[in-house]
Amino acid sequence: MPALQWGGRFTRVPDGELLAFGSSLEEDLVLAPFDVACSFAHVETLLGGGIITSAEATALSAALRLVDDEIASGTFAVYARERCAEDVHGAIDARVRELAGAAGQSLHAGRSRNDQVATTLLLYVRDRALRGELRSRDIAATLVARAREELDAGTLLAGCTHRQPAQPVLLAFVLAAWSEPFLRSMHRFAAVAQTASAACPLGSGALAGSTLPLDRERGARVLGFTGPSRNALDAIGSRDAALDLAHGSVRVLIDASRIAEELIAWSTPAYGYVCLDDGAATGSSLMPQKRNPDPLELVRAHAAKLLGGYTGAMATLCGLAPSYQRDLQETKAQVIAIVEDALATLDAFARTLQGIAFVPERMEQGALEGYTIATDVADALIAAGTSARAAHAMVGAAVARAERERRALDEGDLASLADQAGTGEIRAPLDARASVLAKRTRGSTAPDDVREQIVSLESELASAPEAPA
Repeated sequence: MPALQWGGRFTRVPDGELLAFGSSLEEDLVLAPFDVACSFAHVETLLGGGIITSAEATALSAALRLVDDEIASGTFAVYARERCAEDVHGAIDARVRELAGAAGQSLHAGRSRNDQVATTLLLYVRDRALRGELRSRDIAATLVARAREELDAGTLLAGCTHRQPAQPVLLAFVLAAWSEPFLRSMHRFAAVAQTASAACPLGSGALAGSTLPLDRERGARVLGFTGPSRNALDAIGSRDAALDLAHGSVRVLIDASRIAEELIAWSTPAYGYVCLDDGAATGSSLMPQKRNPDPLELVRAHAAKLLGGYTGAMATLCGLAPSYQRDLQETKAQVIAIVEDALATLDAFARTLQGIAFVPERMEQGALEGYTIATDVADALIAAGTSARAAHAMVGAAVARAERERRALDEGDLASLADQAGTGEIRAPLDARASVLAKRTRGSTAPDDVREQIVSLESELASAPEAPA
């Protein structure tokens, strides 16, 4: 017979199969350290309210420290499974009762699993949000550092839209662009951690508070919350912070997936822009020559999978009335699965980035393919007084003519366009580097502007945390 935290009004043993069906122990085990922290705080709320004595508080705290050690060593998970625990919260309560003797019977006074789970989950959310913040920061820092290196090297390539050559850009400009979403994710995760630290549900009870004089302020303070939650009913049923964390985890993986897709294309012989280090590629069991970007492909797959999980978690909430419903157990499991998978995927993505070598000669070879300086020619006509529509049509016709003749746009084309427009001589960049240097707007691919972008990115990164709190 498993040890349960309920059952006083029942006259027979619960159906074992149904009890197993309702168990969330395996999904909950990751929450064990946070549940112990929640229980330490609850001891303080009981002590502050005069509900337990100092001696009982000492005994409970000693037992919780032992449980914490068992969690760290892995022996607690074995204990919980052997006891067929319904969830990690009940398993910890049972273990404390064994270790603390009579004092252990008081640990759950004034507390429901509803406020216990809500508080424990917020502690988990805060911890994982800080990890997500740091992982996002580290990936952004890697990309910004590579951007600075490539700015010094002056590497050029054809920037694309629709997977078609568009305009020449600096590789440093592309890398700086790739870093931006990770900085946004860094801030997003930081905001989630702040939200998760605002209102402490502990002491809310099942849904209506408690008749016991719990010192909720003391418990909230011990756990690092701003203060106790304002409304017990909302506190025990809200999963906003958890869903915000899941959302942030999916968002950052979508950004990683988009960059992974670019790098996968760049690693193909058709591009040849990057070469994956042996540690970041895999081979084929049949084809000896293969060099597959499997880690990047898996980043794409994990992003899609977790997006589906997030949709499921949100959908679960749609049919639930405010307050606690057992469906929230599934939402908790979905959030944990999303977050743990996302953090592991970010680690893999970061490792893969470290193993990427760019091939600048291939990039620069293709920087002018597809008439990437055509827009600069049209801009030159506009600057000389031609309307935008007319310039677009004239340069388009010039490109079509050059395509038929299998040549690049040249000075002869500029002279012909000037005659057609009646503007006199026009000057426009006809090579990729001149095109990049000619950009004048803030945020462009011009070297001086990219340097400003990198300095700004570095400054933003410097203000971010370097290590977990």
